[in-house]
Amino acid sequence: MLYRIVINKIIIVLGTVFIFSCTNDSVKVIDKEELQTLPKEITFNKDVSKIIYQKCATCHRPGESGPFSLLNYNDVYRRKKTIVKVTHSGYMPPWPADRTYSSFVGEMYLTEYEKQVLKAWVEQGADEGDQKNKLPEPVFPKGSQLGKPDLVIKLPRPYQIKGNNRDHYVIMKIPYEIPHDQYVRTIEYVPGNRKRVHHVNGYMVVYDEGKKKNVREGEFFVNNYEMDERRVWEKLKITNDDGTFPMRIPSATNYLPGVVAPVYPQGIGGFLMKKKGAILLNDIHYGPSPKDEIDESYFNIFFSKIQPERKFGEFQLGTYGVSKIEPALMIPPDSIKTFTSKYTVQSDISIVTINPHMHLLGKSFIAYVVDPEGQTTPLIKINHWDFRWQYFYTFKKMVKVPKGSTIYLKATFDNTKNNPFNPFSPPQWVGERTGSMSTKDEMLQFIITYLDYKPGDEEISLEVKLK
Repeated sequence: MLYRIVINKIIIVLGTVFIFSCTNDSVKVIDKEELQTLPKEITFNKDVSKIIYQKCATCHRPGESGPFSLLNYNDVYRRKKTIVKVTHSGYMPPWPADRTYSSFVGEMYLTEYEKQVLKAWVEQGADEGDQKNKLPEPVFPKGSQLGKPDLVIKLPRPYQIKGNNRDHYVIMKIPYEIPHDQYVRTIEYVPGNRKRVHHVNGYMVVYDEGKKKNVREGEFFVNNYEMDERRVWEKLKITNDDGTFPMRIPSATNYLPGVVAPVYPQGIGGFLMKKKGAILLNDIHYGPSPKDEIDESYFNIFFSKIQPERKFGEFQLGTYGVSKIEPALMIPPDSIKTFTSKYTVQSDISIVTINPHMHLLGKSFIAYVVDPEGQTTPLIKINHWDFRWQYFYTFKKMVKVPKGSTIYLKATFDNTKNNPFNPFSPPQWVGERTGSMSTKDEMLQFIITYLDYKPGDEEISLEVKLK
Protein backbone atom coordinates (compact mmCIF):
# COMPACT_ATOMS: atom_id res chain seq x y z
CA MET A 1 0.00 0.00 0.00
CA LEU A 2 1.32 3.42 -0.91
CA TYR A 3 1.00 6.34 1.47
CA ARG A 4 1.19 9.93 0.35
CA ILE A 5 3.59 11.92 2.52
CA VAL A 6 2.33 15.43 3.35
CA ILE A 7 5.05 17.97 4.06
CA ASN A 8 4.27 21.38 5.52
CA LYS A 9 6.78 24.08 4.80
CA ILE A 10 7.52 26.95 7.15
CA ILE A 11 9.24 29.98 5.70
CA ILE A 12 10.22 33.06 7.72
CA VAL A 13 10.57 36.27 5.74
CA LEU A 14 11.11 39.67 7.31
CA GLY A 15 9.64 38.67 10.65
CA THR A 16 6.57 37.01 9.20
CA VAL A 17 5.88 33.28 9.17
CA PHE A 18 4.10 31.80 6.16
CA ILE A 19 2.86 28.23 6.55
CA PHE A 20 2.17 26.44 3.26
CA SER A 21 0.33 23.15 3.16
CA CYS A 22 0.83 20.79 0.24
CA THR A 23 -2.69 19.46 0.74
CA ASN A 24 -4.40 22.65 -0.41
CA ASP A 25 -3.80 26.14 -1.70
CA SER A 26 -4.32 27.93 1.58
CA VAL A 27 -1.69 30.15 3.13
CA LYS A 28 -1.81 31.14 6.77
CA VAL A 29 -0.03 34.31 7.77
CA ILE A 30 1.44 34.32 11.26
CA ASP A 31 3.33 37.35 12.52
CA LYS A 32 6.53 36.53 14.39
CA GLU A 33 5.26 37.97 17.67
CA GLU A 34 2.44 35.44 17.69
CA LEU A 35 5.00 32.78 18.55
CA GLN A 36 5.72 34.61 21.82
CA THR A 37 4.28 33.60 25.17
CA LEU A 38 1.77 35.98 26.72
CA PRO A 39 3.01 37.87 29.79
CA LYS A 40 1.74 36.46 33.10
CA GLU A 41 0.54 39.89 34.21
CA ILE A 42 -0.92 42.10 31.51
CA THR A 43 -1.65 45.77 32.18
CA PHE A 44 -2.98 48.62 30.11
CA ASN A 45 0.07 50.83 30.53
CA LYS A 46 2.63 48.17 29.65
CA ASP A 47 0.89 45.94 27.14
CA VAL A 48 -2.53 47.13 25.96
CA SER A 49 -2.11 50.85 25.32
CA LYS A 50 0.41 50.45 22.49
CA ILE A 51 -2.01 48.13 20.67
CA ILE A 52 -4.98 50.46 21.12
CA TYR A 53 -3.06 53.61 20.23
CA GLN A 54 -1.48 52.13 17.09
CA LYS A 55 -4.37 50.05 15.77
CA CYS A 56 -7.59 51.65 17.04
CA ALA A 57 -7.23 55.28 18.09
CA THR A 58 -6.59 56.60 14.58
CA CYS A 59 -10.33 56.18 13.93
CA HIS A 60 -11.64 56.06 17.50
CA ARG A 61 -11.14 59.71 18.36
CA PRO A 62 -13.23 62.88 18.11
CA GLY A 63 -14.16 63.84 14.57
CA GLU A 64 -13.31 60.48 13.01
CA SER A 65 -15.35 57.45 11.99
CA GLY A 66 -15.19 55.55 15.29
CA PRO A 67 -18.40 55.96 17.35
CA PHE A 68 -16.42 56.44 20.58
CA SER A 69 -12.92 57.50 21.63
CA LEU A 70 -10.13 55.19 22.76
CA LEU A 71 -7.51 57.70 23.81
CA ASN A 72 -6.85 56.71 27.43
CA TYR A 73 -7.31 54.00 30.04
CA ASN A 74 -10.79 55.11 31.10
CA ASP A 75 -12.02 55.13 27.50
CA VAL A 76 -10.76 51.62 26.90
CA TYR A 77 -11.87 50.23 30.28
CA ARG A 78 -15.47 51.29 29.63
CA ARG A 79 -15.48 49.43 26.31
CA LYS A 80 -13.25 46.51 27.24
CA LYS A 81 -15.74 43.68 26.67
CA THR A 82 -16.93 45.18 23.41
CA ILE A 83 -13.32 45.55 22.23
CA VAL A 84 -12.58 41.89 22.90
CA LYS A 85 -15.77 40.79 21.16
CA VAL A 86 -15.30 42.80 17.96
CA THR A 87 -11.56 42.12 17.64
CA HIS A 88 -11.90 38.36 18.10
CA SER A 89 -14.77 38.17 15.63
CA GLY A 90 -12.70 40.05 13.03
CA TYR A 91 -15.27 42.84 12.82
CA MET A 92 -12.63 45.31 13.98
CA PRO A 93 -10.32 46.69 12.78
CA PRO A 94 -12.13 46.72 9.44
CA TRP A 95 -9.88 45.31 6.72
CA PRO A 96 -11.89 43.36 4.13
CA ALA A 97 -8.98 42.29 1.89
CA ASP A 98 -7.57 38.79 2.39
CA ARG A 99 -4.00 39.29 3.63
CA THR A 100 -3.01 35.82 2.46
CA TYR A 101 -3.78 36.78 -1.15
CA SER A 102 -2.14 40.20 -1.59
CA SER A 103 -0.68 43.05 0.46
CA PHE A 104 -1.37 46.77 0.56
CA VAL A 105 -0.22 49.96 2.20
CA GLY A 106 -1.77 50.73 5.58
CA GLU A 107 -3.32 47.35 6.31
CA MET A 108 -5.49 47.55 9.41
CA TYR A 109 -5.53 44.35 11.42
CA LEU A 110 -4.65 42.84 14.78
CA THR A 111 -2.35 39.86 14.99
CA GLU A 112 -3.58 36.82 16.86
CA TYR A 113 -1.08 37.64 19.59
CA GLU A 114 -2.52 41.15 20.00
CA LYS A 115 -6.05 39.74 20.19
CA GLN A 116 -4.96 37.35 22.93
CA VAL A 117 -3.29 40.18 24.87
CA LEU A 118 -6.57 42.12 24.89
CA LYS A 119 -8.57 39.06 25.90
CA ALA A 120 -6.19 38.07 28.68
CA TRP A 121 -6.07 41.65 30.00
CA VAL A 122 -9.85 41.70 30.43
CA GLU A 123 -9.88 38.22 31.98
CA GLN A 124 -7.22 39.32 34.49
CA GLY A 125 -9.30 42.29 35.62
CA ALA A 126 -8.23 45.01 33.16
CA ASP A 127 -5.62 46.56 35.48
CA GLU A 128 -4.20 49.95 34.53
CA GLY A 129 -0.72 49.06 35.78
CA ASP A 130 2.30 50.98 36.98
CA GLN A 131 2.29 54.67 36.06
CA LYS A 132 5.97 54.53 35.14
CA ASN A 133 4.98 52.41 32.11
CA LYS A 134 2.25 54.79 31.02
CA LEU A 135 2.46 55.97 27.42
CA PRO A 136 1.41 59.52 26.59
CA GLU A 137 -2.01 59.78 24.98
CA PRO A 138 -1.67 59.87 21.20
CA VAL A 139 -1.82 63.27 19.54
CA PHE A 140 -3.38 63.47 16.09
CA PRO A 141 -3.72 66.37 13.68
CA LYS A 142 -7.13 67.93 14.15
CA GLY A 143 -9.52 67.45 11.27
CA SER A 144 -7.19 65.23 9.25
CA GLN A 145 -5.75 61.75 9.06
CA LEU A 146 -2.69 62.92 7.16
CA GLY A 147 -1.34 65.95 8.97
CA LYS A 148 -1.63 69.72 8.89
CA PRO A 149 -2.92 70.79 5.46
CA ASP A 150 -1.55 73.70 3.47
CA LEU A 151 -5.04 74.85 2.54
CA VAL A 152 -8.59 74.06 3.65
CA ILE A 153 -11.49 74.58 1.24
CA LYS A 154 -14.97 74.53 2.79
CA LEU A 155 -18.41 74.24 1.26
CA PRO A 156 -19.87 77.66 0.38
CA ARG A 157 -22.59 76.92 2.95
CA PRO A 158 -23.93 73.85 4.79
CA TYR A 159 -25.79 71.40 2.59
CA GLN A 160 -29.29 70.62 3.85
CA ILE A 161 -30.10 66.90 3.86
CA LYS A 162 -33.86 66.41 3.78
CA GLY A 163 -35.25 63.92 6.28
CA ASN A 164 -37.37 61.96 3.82
CA ASN A 165 -35.67 58.53 4.12
CA ARG A 166 -34.44 58.78 0.54
CA ASP A 167 -31.00 58.68 -1.06
CA HIS A 168 -29.74 62.06 -2.22
CA TYR A 169 -27.45 62.33 -5.25
CA VAL A 170 -25.98 65.76 -5.78
CA ILE A 171 -23.57 67.52 -8.12
CA MET A 172 -21.81 70.19 -6.10
CA LYS A 173 -19.44 73.05 -6.96
CA ILE A 174 -16.98 74.37 -4.37
CA PRO A 175 -15.13 77.40 -5.83
CA TYR A 176 -11.74 78.64 -4.63
CA GLU A 177 -9.16 81.36 -5.30
CA ILE A 178 -5.51 81.19 -4.22
CA PRO A 179 -2.66 83.72 -4.59
CA HIS A 180 -0.72 81.74 -7.21
CA ASP A 181 -0.60 78.39 -8.97
CA GLN A 182 0.44 75.42 -6.80
CA TYR A 183 1.26 71.79 -7.39
CA VAL A 184 -1.07 69.52 -5.42
CA ARG A 185 0.18 66.26 -3.97
CA THR A 186 -3.11 65.01 -2.53
CA ILE A 187 -6.58 66.20 -1.51
CA GLU A 188 -8.21 64.76 1.58
CA TYR A 189 -12.00 64.89 1.65
CA VAL A 190 -13.32 65.14 5.21
CA PRO A 191 -17.04 64.36 5.52
CA GLY A 192 -18.95 66.71 7.77
CA ASN A 193 -21.70 64.17 8.31
CA ARG A 194 -20.14 60.71 8.44
CA LYS A 195 -23.46 58.99 9.00
CA ARG A 196 -24.89 60.22 5.70
CA VAL A 197 -22.01 60.70 3.25
CA HIS A 198 -21.64 57.42 1.39
CA HIS A 199 -19.33 58.27 -1.47
CA VAL A 200 -17.78 61.19 -3.33
CA ASN A 201 -16.21 61.43 -6.79
CA GLY A 202 -14.59 64.78 -7.49
CA TYR A 203 -12.96 66.66 -10.36
CA MET A 204 -10.72 69.70 -10.12
CA VAL A 205 -11.84 72.42 -12.53
CA VAL A 206 -8.97 74.71 -13.51
CA TYR A 207 -9.35 78.03 -15.27
CA ASP A 208 -6.58 79.49 -17.39
CA GLU A 209 -5.55 83.07 -16.71
CA GLY A 210 -8.23 85.54 -17.80
CA LYS A 211 -10.75 82.86 -18.79
CA LYS A 212 -13.07 83.18 -15.76
CA LYS A 213 -13.73 86.46 -13.99
CA ASN A 214 -16.03 85.21 -11.22
CA VAL A 215 -15.63 81.58 -10.13
CA ARG A 216 -18.31 82.02 -7.45
CA GLU A 217 -21.22 82.70 -9.81
CA GLY A 218 -23.83 80.03 -10.34
CA GLU A 219 -25.61 77.54 -8.13
CA PHE A 220 -23.91 75.69 -5.26
CA PHE A 221 -25.47 72.33 -6.20
CA VAL A 222 -28.02 70.58 -8.38
CA ASN A 223 -29.66 67.17 -8.07
CA ASN A 224 -27.92 64.96 -10.59
CA TYR A 225 -31.05 63.06 -11.61
CA GLU A 226 -33.10 66.16 -12.50
CA MET A 227 -31.37 67.41 -15.65
CA ASP A 228 -28.93 66.54 -18.42
CA GLU A 229 -25.21 67.37 -18.27
CA ARG A 230 -25.40 70.56 -20.34
CA ARG A 231 -28.14 71.95 -18.10
CA VAL A 232 -26.07 71.07 -15.02
CA TRP A 233 -23.11 73.05 -16.36
CA GLU A 234 -25.36 76.02 -17.09
CA LYS A 235 -26.86 76.04 -13.59
CA LEU A 236 -23.47 75.73 -11.90
CA LYS A 237 -21.82 78.26 -14.29
CA ILE A 238 -18.82 76.02 -14.83
CA THR A 239 -17.88 77.18 -18.33
CA ASN A 240 -15.36 79.89 -19.13
CA ASP A 241 -16.76 83.37 -19.72
CA ASP A 242 -16.61 82.80 -23.49
CA GLY A 243 -18.70 79.63 -23.18
CA THR A 244 -15.86 77.17 -23.71
CA PHE A 245 -15.19 74.37 -21.28
CA PRO A 246 -12.30 74.56 -18.81
CA MET A 247 -9.98 71.65 -18.16
CA ARG A 248 -11.19 69.07 -15.63
CA ILE A 249 -8.82 66.80 -13.71
CA PRO A 250 -10.63 63.52 -12.96
CA SER A 251 -10.42 61.72 -9.62
CA ALA A 252 -8.83 64.70 -7.92
CA THR A 253 -10.57 63.63 -4.73
CA ASN A 254 -12.61 60.57 -3.80
CA TYR A 255 -14.21 59.19 -0.69
CA LEU A 256 -15.73 55.96 0.57
CA PRO A 257 -16.29 54.93 4.19
CA GLY A 258 -12.97 54.03 5.75
CA VAL A 259 -10.88 55.55 2.98
CA VAL A 260 -7.70 57.47 3.82
CA ALA A 261 -6.57 59.82 1.06
CA PRO A 262 -3.63 58.18 -0.76
CA VAL A 263 -0.17 59.70 -0.63
CA TYR A 264 2.27 58.74 -3.37
CA PRO A 265 6.01 59.34 -3.79
CA GLN A 266 6.99 62.84 -4.85
CA GLY A 267 6.64 63.35 -8.59
CA ILE A 268 4.06 60.57 -9.03
CA GLY A 269 0.48 61.72 -9.49
CA GLY A 270 -0.68 65.15 -8.41
CA PHE A 271 -1.52 68.09 -10.63
CA LEU A 272 -1.28 71.85 -11.03
CA MET A 273 -3.93 73.81 -9.14
CA LYS A 274 -4.52 77.14 -10.89
CA LYS A 275 -5.22 80.41 -9.06
CA LYS A 276 -8.90 80.17 -9.88
CA GLY A 277 -10.96 77.02 -10.00
CA ALA A 278 -13.47 74.80 -8.31
CA ILE A 279 -13.77 71.34 -6.87
CA LEU A 280 -16.61 69.76 -8.79
CA LEU A 281 -18.23 66.84 -7.03
CA ASN A 282 -19.80 65.22 -10.05
CA ASP A 283 -21.33 62.72 -7.66
CA ILE A 284 -21.87 62.99 -3.91
CA HIS A 285 -24.24 60.48 -2.36
CA TYR A 286 -26.01 61.07 0.95
CA GLY A 287 -27.71 58.04 2.48
CA PRO A 288 -31.32 58.15 3.69
CA SER A 289 -32.10 60.12 6.85
CA PRO A 290 -35.35 60.10 8.88
CA LYS A 291 -34.84 63.72 9.93
CA ASP A 292 -33.42 66.94 8.48
CA GLU A 293 -29.65 67.15 8.85
CA ILE A 294 -26.77 69.22 7.50
CA ASP A 295 -23.39 68.46 5.99
CA GLU A 296 -20.37 70.76 6.37
CA SER A 297 -17.69 68.72 4.60
CA TYR A 298 -14.36 70.25 3.66
CA PHE A 299 -11.18 69.50 1.72
CA ASN A 300 -7.64 69.44 3.04
CA ILE A 301 -5.17 70.39 0.31
CA PHE A 302 -1.54 69.28 0.57
CA PHE A 303 0.84 71.05 -1.82
CA SER A 304 4.03 69.78 -3.42
CA LYS A 305 7.04 71.81 -4.47
CA ILE A 306 7.89 69.22 -7.10
CA GLN A 307 6.20 69.22 -10.48
CA PRO A 308 4.50 65.86 -11.10
CA GLU A 309 6.61 63.93 -13.58
CA ARG A 310 4.17 61.07 -14.10
CA LYS A 311 0.41 61.37 -14.43
CA PHE A 312 -2.08 58.70 -13.46
CA GLY A 313 -4.43 56.96 -15.82
CA GLU A 314 -7.64 55.28 -14.72
CA PHE A 315 -10.11 52.75 -16.07
CA GLN A 316 -12.68 50.43 -14.60
CA LEU A 317 -14.09 47.03 -15.34
CA GLY A 318 -17.80 46.36 -15.05
CA THR A 319 -20.53 48.93 -14.49
CA TYR A 320 -19.92 52.05 -16.67
CA GLY A 321 -16.52 50.53 -17.50
CA VAL A 322 -14.41 49.12 -20.33
CA SER A 323 -15.66 45.54 -19.97
CA LYS A 324 -19.10 43.99 -19.83
CA ILE A 325 -20.41 41.92 -16.95
CA GLU A 326 -21.29 38.33 -17.76
CA PRO A 327 -24.06 37.39 -17.41
CA ALA A 328 -25.93 40.71 -17.23
CA LEU A 329 -26.00 41.96 -13.65
CA MET A 330 -29.47 40.87 -12.56
CA ILE A 331 -29.86 38.90 -9.32
CA PRO A 332 -33.13 36.98 -8.90
CA PRO A 333 -34.76 36.89 -5.48
CA ASP A 334 -33.76 34.02 -3.18
CA SER A 335 -30.57 33.35 -5.12
CA ILE A 336 -26.80 33.54 -4.76
CA LYS A 337 -25.30 34.34 -8.14
CA THR A 338 -21.77 34.86 -9.50
CA PHE A 339 -20.72 37.30 -12.25
CA THR A 340 -17.46 37.84 -14.12
CA SER A 341 -15.75 40.49 -16.22
CA LYS A 342 -12.40 40.70 -17.98
CA TYR A 343 -10.28 43.21 -19.85
CA THR A 344 -7.05 42.86 -21.86
CA VAL A 345 -4.58 45.76 -21.51
CA GLN A 346 -3.16 47.25 -24.69
CA SER A 347 0.19 48.45 -23.30
CA ASP A 348 2.53 47.84 -20.38
CA ILE A 349 1.13 49.47 -17.26
CA SER A 350 2.02 49.70 -13.56
CA ILE A 351 -0.99 49.31 -11.29
CA VAL A 352 -0.82 51.59 -8.25
CA THR A 353 -4.23 51.59 -6.58
CA ILE A 354 -7.39 49.49 -6.99
CA ASN A 355 -10.95 49.91 -5.77
CA PRO A 356 -13.54 47.10 -5.84
CA HIS A 357 -17.12 48.33 -5.59
CA MET A 358 -20.46 46.60 -5.02
CA HIS A 359 -23.57 47.42 -3.01
CA LEU A 360 -25.59 45.68 -0.31
CA LEU A 361 -25.93 42.28 -1.96
CA GLY A 362 -22.19 41.82 -2.42
CA LYS A 363 -20.87 38.57 -0.91
CA SER A 364 -17.31 38.05 -2.24
CA PHE A 365 -14.89 39.53 -4.78
CA ILE A 366 -11.66 38.40 -6.42
CA ALA A 367 -9.47 39.96 -9.12
CA TYR A 368 -6.23 38.80 -10.71
CA VAL A 369 -4.07 39.17 -13.82
CA VAL A 370 -3.01 36.48 -16.28
CA ASP A 371 -0.08 37.57 -18.48
CA PRO A 372 0.63 36.36 -22.05
CA GLU A 373 2.92 33.66 -20.63
CA GLY A 374 0.08 32.26 -18.55
CA GLN A 375 1.45 33.47 -15.22
CA THR A 376 -1.11 34.66 -12.65
CA THR A 377 -0.63 37.71 -10.42
CA PRO A 378 -3.14 38.13 -7.59
CA LEU A 379 -4.66 41.59 -7.16
CA ILE A 380 -7.28 41.35 -4.42
CA LYS A 381 -9.56 38.88 -2.71
CA ILE A 382 -12.41 39.82 -0.38
CA ASN A 383 -13.98 36.75 1.18
CA HIS A 384 -16.70 38.57 3.10
CA TRP A 385 -17.89 41.71 1.35
CA ASP A 386 -18.98 44.53 3.64
CA PHE A 387 -20.67 47.49 1.98
CA ARG A 388 -19.71 49.72 4.92
CA TRP A 389 -15.97 49.39 4.31
CA GLN A 390 -14.78 50.01 0.76
CA TYR A 391 -11.20 51.10 0.32
CA PHE A 392 -8.91 52.38 -2.35
CA TYR A 393 -6.18 49.76 -1.94
CA THR A 394 -2.64 50.92 -2.77
CA PHE A 395 -0.05 48.22 -3.40
CA LYS A 396 3.17 48.36 -1.39
CA LYS A 397 5.00 48.31 -4.70
CA MET A 398 3.57 48.82 -8.17
CA VAL A 399 2.29 45.77 -10.00
CA LYS A 400 3.56 45.46 -13.57
CA VAL A 401 0.93 44.29 -16.05
CA PRO A 402 2.49 43.52 -19.45
CA LYS A 403 0.78 44.33 -22.72
CA GLY A 404 -1.65 41.58 -23.68
CA SER A 405 -2.36 40.56 -20.08
CA THR A 406 -5.97 40.00 -19.08
CA ILE A 407 -7.45 41.31 -15.84
CA TYR A 408 -10.19 39.06 -14.49
CA LEU A 409 -12.75 39.70 -11.79
CA LYS A 410 -15.34 37.43 -10.25
CA ALA A 411 -17.96 38.55 -7.77
CA THR A 412 -20.77 36.81 -5.95
CA PHE A 413 -24.02 38.43 -4.78
CA ASP A 414 -26.38 37.15 -2.08
CA ASN A 415 -30.02 38.06 -2.70
CA THR A 416 -31.51 35.84 -0.01
CA LYS A 417 -33.18 36.52 3.29
CA ASN A 418 -30.00 35.27 5.00
CA ASN A 419 -28.14 38.39 3.84
CA PRO A 420 -28.60 40.84 6.76
CA PHE A 421 -27.92 43.79 4.43
CA ASN A 422 -30.55 42.86 1.86
CA PRO A 423 -32.58 46.07 1.34
CA PHE A 424 -35.74 44.13 0.56
CA SER A 425 -37.85 41.80 2.66
CA PRO A 426 -38.87 39.56 1.06
CA PRO A 427 -36.04 39.60 -1.53
CA GLN A 428 -36.80 41.17 -4.91
CA TRP A 429 -35.14 41.30 -8.33
CA VAL A 430 -32.08 43.56 -8.04
CA GLY A 431 -29.58 44.65 -10.66
CA GLU A 432 -28.05 47.51 -12.60
CA ARG A 433 -30.33 50.35 -13.54
CA THR A 434 -29.09 52.83 -16.12
CA GLY A 435 -27.91 56.02 -14.45
CA SER A 436 -28.69 54.76 -10.95
CA MET A 437 -26.22 54.57 -8.11
CA SER A 438 -28.86 53.84 -5.50
CA THR A 439 -27.76 51.44 -2.80
CA LYS A 440 -30.95 49.44 -3.47
CA ASP A 441 -29.79 48.81 -7.03
CA GLU A 442 -26.51 46.98 -7.68
CA MET A 443 -23.17 47.74 -9.25
CA LEU A 444 -20.04 45.74 -9.98
CA GLN A 445 -16.94 47.82 -10.58
CA PHE A 446 -13.20 47.36 -10.36
CA ILE A 447 -11.45 50.73 -10.64
CA ILE A 448 -7.74 50.70 -11.50
CA THR A 449 -5.32 53.63 -11.13
CA TYR A 450 -2.13 53.10 -13.10
CA LEU A 451 0.98 54.62 -14.66
CA ASP A 452 2.48 53.88 -18.05
CA TYR A 453 5.15 51.32 -17.18
CA LYS A 454 8.78 52.29 -16.78
CA PRO A 455 11.58 49.84 -15.97
CA GLY A 456 12.10 49.71 -12.22
CA ASP A 457 8.52 50.55 -11.27
CA GLU A 458 8.28 47.21 -9.46
CA GLU A 459 10.91 48.37 -6.96
CA ILE A 460 9.39 51.76 -6.10
CA SER A 461 7.96 51.73 -2.59
CA LEU A 462 4.51 53.27 -2.27
CA GLU A 463 4.64 53.23 1.54
CA VAL A 464 5.21 56.94 2.00
CA LYS A 465 3.89 59.61 4.35
CA LEU A 466 3.57 63.36 4.17
CA LYS A 467 6.39 65.12 5.99
